[in-house]
Amino acid sequence: MGIKDLDIEKLEGAANMLKAIAHPMRIAILSFLEDGNSLTVSEIHARLKIEQSTTSHHLGILKDKGVLQSKREGKNTYYSLKHESLSKIIDCLGQCNNF
Repeated sequence: MGIKDLDIEKLEGAANMLKAIAHPMRIAILSFLEDGNSLTVSEIHARLKIEQSTTSHHLGILKDKGVLQSKREGKNTYYSLKHESLSKIIDCLGQCNNF
């Protein structure tokens, strides 16, 4: 696949996802949700040791940009990665040392 074969809409979506990920707290959230884990806002909040409102803000951004999905069960909302391949993309970016 060459650059000319890229779909502009898909590329813009991927760029927006990467922009949303580019924050230390959001990277930490993603690390908690790797390997198919699903956590509530309270569980993520406890691990991050920041205000729950701040945790909710970061989760909202990640969900809005298509990085996370949520599922409501009773009083709890569980967050998980929307795309399993996201971990592969992050690994790939981690290997790019020239940026």
